[in-house]
Amino acid sequence: MSDWTSADMMNVAAARELHDGDVCLVGVGPPNLAANLARRTHAPGCRLVYESGAIDARPQKLPLSIGDDDLAATATAVVSVPEMFNFWVGAGRIDVGFLGAAQIDRYGNINTTVIGDHDNPKVRLPGAGGAPEIAAAAGRVIVIVKQSPRTFVERVDFVSSVGYGPTGRERMAQGAGPTLVITDHGVLEPDPETNELTLTRLHPGVTVEQAVKATGWPLKVADDIEDVPPPSAEELTALQKLRNREAVDA
Repeated sequence: MSDWTSADMMNVAAARELHDGDVCLVGVGPPNLAANLARRTHAPGCRLVYESGAIDARPQKLPLSIGDDDLAATATAVVSVPEMFNFWVGAGRIDVGFLGAAQIDRYGNINTTVIGDHDNPKVRLPGAGGAPEIAAAAGRVIVIVKQSPRTFVERVDFVSSVGYGPTGRERMAQGAGPTLVITDHGVLEPDPETNELTLTRLHPGVTVEQAVKATGWPLKVADDIEDVPPPSAEELTALQKLRNREAVDA
């Protein structure tokens, strides 16, 4: 494992979930890195969409934010934010939504709003942005987040984006909800019957015990755990170039 880190593995594993031709709505942080990594490796035809309005963006460098001017300069079209959420997201035209989280519970409910009481929080977070609509309407929702008891909590302090459970998914008319949660330990998927997030894959060098210890609830573990292949040389090279913000042809 000397040639790569757990963060590298998390980003590579997330990138692998994108397919050529997918329309992917990209969030900031790890989702941005993973989506652009997919475009530079196995899925050059993946169409990146940013909630700022860039459609089919082909950035030459890793965008610094959803407002990076390289997105508009390389996009097929730039639309208004209302059009983005009414015509693209709300109408079900997004195949994959990539999201992050400050907190996530066993049913995939996400908090990106506050830590602590909403009216008197310990920490006020950046907010939900477009994540609630993405979580509700995208064909698949992939959450990328480092795994720790502080983040993987028994109960989120505030539900910014709804996952599953008795207060959530059954109220929604479309979208599959959080289909994968990819961490620096492995991959969690909702149980087909209960929708409880279940550990189904482990990254190289990680044990089930470590993943359980990094979770704030009694983590359900699949009977047959799959081993995630380590990053390839091609994936690591592309990842490093992205982090260095090296330019490539759009």
